[in-house]
Amino acid sequence: MLESTRERLKRTSTPTIATLLYKMGLKNQFIQGVKPLRTGKPNMVGEAYTLRYIPAREDLNPINIFRDPKHPQRIAVEECPEGSVLIMDSRKSARAASAGSILVTRLMVRGAAGIVTDGGFRDSGIIANLPFPSFHKTPSAPTNLTLNQALDINVPIGCGDVAVFPGDIIVGDDDGVMVIPANVADQVAEEASKMELYEAFVTEKVMEGRPVIGLYPLTSEDNIKDFESWKALKEK
Repeated sequence: MLESTRERLKRTSTPTIATLLYKMGLKNQFIQGVKPLRTGKPNMVGEAYTLRYIPAREDLNPINIFRDPKHPQRIAVEECPEGSVLIMDSRKSARAASAGSILVTRLMVRGAAGIVTDGGFRDSGIIANLPFPSFHKTPSAPTNLTLNQALDINVPIGCGDVAVFPGDIIVGDDDGVMVIPANVADQVAEEASKMELYEAFVTEKVMEGRPVIGLYPLTSEDNIKDFESWKALKEK
């Protein structure tokens, strides 16, 4: 991902991204049922680094499995690249935690951009207070070993009913998390800047009392001319 793309997406809302992807024919890129542990944090932007869970089988998933230095969950935390988002397929189940505060803190210290699960986190209050974007379905206390078994790292996964491929661009804000296919990320970022500018104009005019018909979407010739004049002043 270009650094300019990353910086633009940090200033772009997930609703704007959703609209732009819809225009490209991509209708199912918003991760369902996932929300930030705490709102008001800066946008999360990073390449997807994935972890997949499957239903646990008791004979393969005892508590001492964490002693294995090759345990996929621990490996994922230690190998997630700087600037990437660790995103997990937890089968949309928060009955067992996807991770806790120690692993999330380690990710933060290593320079990851954030963490996402369609399950839940334990120690959610601690994680919420970290200066680190974190998204989940709902808090969960039981260790993931009780129901989930970490299996694959950096493979295509499903998270909240969305296909996520390694390297896809993950953007999270107060509304939730969008998945941008890597091959259109630069285009989305460029178009987003234009769309955010247009919506700033619309908001200003609505606050002044102007009707939305002919303004949003921009179809009135008078509004089009007004926007071009407004934009020219802003770009000076």
